[in-house]
Amino acid sequence: MKKLIFIKLLSKYKRSLWLLCFLLNLNLANAQKTGAEQTGNYLPLLKNKKVALVVNQTSMLGNVHLVDFLKSKKVNIQFIFAPEHGFRGDHAAGENVQSALDAKTKLPVYSLYGPNKKPKAAQLAKVDIVIFDIQDVGARFYTYISTLHYVMESCAEQQKLLIILDRPNPNGFYIDGPVLDTAFKSFVGMHPVPVVHGCTIGEYAQMINGEGWLKNRIKCRLKIVKVQDYYHQKRYVLPVKPSPNLPNMSSILLYPSLCFFEGTSYSLGRGTNTPFECVGKPECTLGNYTFTPVSIPGIADKPPYEGQLCKGFLLSDYGNNIAPFQNKINLFWLLEFYKNDINKSTFFTPFFDKLAGTGQLRLQIIQGKTEEEIRKSWQPALEQYRKMRLKYILYTDVREMSDEK
Repeated sequence: MKKLIFIKLLSKYKRSLWLLCFLLNLNLANAQKTGAEQTGNYLPLLKNKKVALVVNQTSMLGNVHLVDFLKSKKVNIQFIFAPEHGFRGDHAAGENVQSALDAKTKLPVYSLYGPNKKPKAAQLAKVDIVIFDIQDVGARFYTYISTLHYVMESCAEQQKLLIILDRPNPNGFYIDGPVLDTAFKSFVGMHPVPVVHGCTIGEYAQMINGEGWLKNRIKCRLKIVKVQDYYHQKRYVLPVKPSPNLPNMSSILLYPSLCFFEGTSYSLGRGTNTPFECVGKPECTLGNYTFTPVSIPGIADKPPYEGQLCKGFLLSDYGNNIAPFQNKINLFWLLEFYKNDINKSTFFTPFFDKLAGTGQLRLQIIQGKTEEEIRKSWQPALEQYRKMRLKYILYTDVREMSDEK
């Protein structure tokens, strides 16, 4: 009751109290109970059912993995579907995940990353229910939401119930970036949403359904187990790293701003102890931080500039101390590195436009547009997206409430 009164006050007094909301809840950041922990809301549905799981290393109930918990409850698990990075989270970015028998659980694991990204009809014919429980980080180019799309599509086609065990979005406290132009659709951007979409997995699934983004506009039958005691401005520190190169909260909060560099000639520190917390390359003229990428199996196999001394910036202080309050994508580094690059003709790779979800950002940077000018060009589409998103959110979003006229 107190929280509801407080949220109503925030709506009334708009942005002036938003920072107070953040400060009051900072020490309660991990008080939420994830969907997986709300066992009474989904265990009864699994009785006498054959179940498939879409899970990885983040699918935890405290110190127990969801697979182990369900096995202890005698749930009839038929097999596991694994997204990018694999069931155990030990595959590097972009590395094909092979289907195999899991050594510990003795369950078949079918890959949804590589040549096959969608559950097959023959696989789903063997089960009654599919459970999706994966920790996302809230950025359009993070591929777990693309896996979600294909799982939903297959479940809809085969008329299977999909249970989503929801988890907080660590970047769910703001919305920003260019909205994807569907001409640039790819596995790192399947839907017309901004880079930072502000949705949990459960909310995003509702949006996929509601906006008719599945093939032939079919609908997936969903059961979403919500996070308890969560709203979008409530910070969440991930207990398990969501992928090999996002090892801490600094890298997770920097990720929406820095991932653009994956489509440039620069290194983001893959193969170092600060991935997604630094930017540089051998011929860089900016910064004084140096790093030398090395190959690390399962984390960074043959990273860019392997064995070469790179120079640039270390941004972990920014990630820890400024990004939590920034509430926007930071384009400063992208603009500055391009402006000072000694070989602008090779700065961008073809992958950049897929990450941006548009060809405009690259052209704006080449044309010397300021960050303010670039950000202004995003606003009409962002405003439309914000209004559309409100139809699907499951948790209070104080900032969006404060923006209502």
